[in-house]
Amino acid sequence: MNPRADSAAADADDRRAVTGKRRIAFAAYTDEARMPGLLVLLRSLVLTNPAVCEDFLVLHPGLPDAAFDAARRLHPRIVPYEAADHLDVFRVDAYDTVVALGPGSVVLGPLLPLLQLRTGVGAVPQPGPDGRRTVRDDGLLVIQRQDTGGTFLAGPADPERSGDAHGGDERVHRALGCEPGLLTPVDSRYDFLVGRLYDDTPVPDSTAVLRFTDTDRAGYAPAYEARDRYELDDDAFRAAYCALSGPKHPELLLHHALPLPAGGNAPVELVRQVADVLRQQGRYAEAVTLLTAAVDDRPDLPRCHETLGICLMALSRYEEAEAHLLLATVSPDFAARAYGQLARLAWLLGRTRDAHGYARDGLDADPTDANCRAWYVRTRERGTPAPVAPAADPAEQLAHVALFADGQENAGDKVLPEAVRMCFDADTGPRRWHQQSVHRLVDEPVLEELNARRGVIVGGGGLFLPDTAPNSNSGWQWNIADDVLGRVTAPLAVFAVGYNVFDGQRYRRDRFAASLRALVERSAFFGLRNQGSVARVRELLPEDLRDRVRYQPCPTTVARHLDPDWTDPVRRDDTVLVNCAYDRANLRFGHDYGHFLAEMDAAIRATGERAEVRYAAHMPADEKFVHDLRREHGTSLPVEPLYLRSNEQIRDLYRRTRLVIGMRGHAGMIPFGCGTPVISLVSHPKLAYFLTDIERPEWGVSVHDRALGARLAERATAVLEDHRAAVADVHGRQEHLWSVTRANLTGLREVFGLPLPAPRIPGPRSAEGAHGLHLPDTRTK
Repeated sequence: MNPRADSAAADADDRRAVTGKRRIAFAAYTDEARMPGLLVLLRSLVLTNPAVCEDFLVLHPGLPDAAFDAARRLHPRIVPYEAADHLDVFRVDAYDTVVALGPGSVVLGPLLPLLQLRTGVGAVPQPGPDGRRTVRDDGLLVIQRQDTGGTFLAGPADPERSGDAHGGDERVHRALGCEPGLLTPVDSRYDFLVGRLYDDTPVPDSTAVLRFTDTDRAGYAPAYEARDRYELDDDAFRAAYCALSGPKHPELLLHHALPLPAGGNAPVELVRQVADVLRQQGRYAEAVTLLTAAVDDRPDLPRCHETLGICLMALSRYEEAEAHLLLATVSPDFAARAYGQLARLAWLLGRTRDAHGYARDGLDADPTDANCRAWYVRTRERGTPAPVAPAADPAEQLAHVALFADGQENAGDKVLPEAVRMCFDADTGPRRWHQQSVHRLVDEPVLEELNARRGVIVGGGGLFLPDTAPNSNSGWQWNIADDVLGRVTAPLAVFAVGYNVFDGQRYRRDRFAASLRALVERSAFFGLRNQGSVARVRELLPEDLRDRVRYQPCPTTVARHLDPDWTDPVRRDDTVLVNCAYDRANLRFGHDYGHFLAEMDAAIRATGERAEVRYAAHMPADEKFVHDLRREHGTSLPVEPLYLRSNEQIRDLYRRTRLVIGMRGHAGMIPFGCGTPVISLVSHPKLAYFLTDIERPEWGVSVHDRALGARLAERATAVLEDHRAAVADVHGRQEHLWSVTRANLTGLREVFGLPLPAPRIPGPRSAEGAHGLHLPDTRTK
């Protein structure tokens, strides 16, 4: 039997098989008599761990489905699982980590440390009748399937001995395949027996899980008082959860707050929190409905108006959004943030001067606001330009629709658009190209500009992502409505775009799927940057359109073939560059960030014995890794701020280093395109997709891998010890990507009426270069 979460998480993207992300669940065994104890356990778990929401397996002897209705009201991720007894939890094979609790237990404190355990079977050794400490089979168990292998129990449970210290110990050891060494001792506060609190001893403040066995109330009053706090009816329980301060898990908050009380009786801040969660899940229309009712005739709720304005912007209701964001500026606490959103809104609509004014107003409200500063710089007039040659005829230009990074934005998004243009023309400047930001609304003037060009190229990059500059026109990053797309008369090509949805990310597929169909139908060429994206997008298309989706590698991966002045380095710096990413960190790391940091520290120390390890930050937020590593482990790394470098400087740094260990997609693809060996830290499916395309999956290690540090150190050592072979392998892998790109470009040049150039295939000049691996020169004469 393979239990899975119910429909609450059905709209979340699940690619754990690709990323290696751990599947975690709580579990408890119950029958009809023990069901009240299970409900107390669930209430206590939710109220003491409000930011934790994993699947909760309810093992049972065959209860009807209706028996779990009360539990489902308390927790959104109840998964019934028929079992012979409580130790059938060892048979569960749908999860990597299972935290088994007894239905007689009450959770009194945070359980996050249990979710971070990675080895063996965690348990609290308890005193036995003979004075020895042993493991009881009815206590806490933190089971790692990687260690137990889903071992089936040898024989049925013995009800006469279940819970007995010696009998329980024997059964647990049988469940572990007779390997008691797998038991990992856990601190007693996670399975504290009430029997230790005789004579009305108070419950220790450190207790996280209090377990009741056969004790009566007499002599144990403080323990029962702790349990009684969770004997609540459903309404009182929901109210208690919603009233908690601090972070709350989005699923739990929606489960307990909705539906909100009728008649506007819900606290306004609770309404805003619920609306903000709906916004994060892409449920903008629902958020707008809630907030519109809450702020009706209430201009004194700036934070609500700010959230409402952001949601209206995501629905492309720009005029209403602007009105509410302006209302949010009346508060000094929110003015700068609201002005930053107003600057973005005006820029999306092509009102650059208004955007600059809003950014300036935001800086007046808070001179330190980074968002307003960025918009102020982006939208300011540059002064009178120097005289230049007359602009080319628009009919001789290509329009390029892409994400154009500037300032201190993502270095990969700076390099990528230029690489796309280099595929079509050695001149990548404004004489040959009309630049159109993918996020700006395609209105009638913009449509006219696109149609005046000889062709429109959309890409590359991970544009198929729902929550970066969300809009209701397309459901992905290009802000174009279907009817406007249908009136694009210039030849249209989608080039090296990626399906960038994160593992576990929720998004509404209906609008995106409809826009996708219209885009494929309209495109003369539709190429995605990895075969994983090809497969995912084909899933969303009708059968008659699937064959039109083709493979087009990211042009950054063939940089050596695009630059006519490229030469491979004669010598490389004795360095290894490391890169990490922190956008959507909860989806990347789950509960494993502490583990990741410790393993990376071990890998960096080991690799540092062979080369200098430096840190390549693609954007300022990436530097969190350096700060955390120094704070937690005392290891300091020099930083290369790539977000401050030019494209040529970025490529030069990556081609001169000996190895790159990167988490960002372009921290792997750019150095690979420069001929540099890479190891990918897989926290997003796209990294694994790329390595599969080049037939080198072993070049990636999941950030969740238990032996991450050792694997990284071993692979880095292998690359550094035989660097010539590693570089040769990169060059050889690159040949296939280049041959696919050349074939696609031949067809695209015909579509756009461009001449066929004679692209240069670089020869390896480095002493470490690859000899004899290049394909014969088949360039057009």
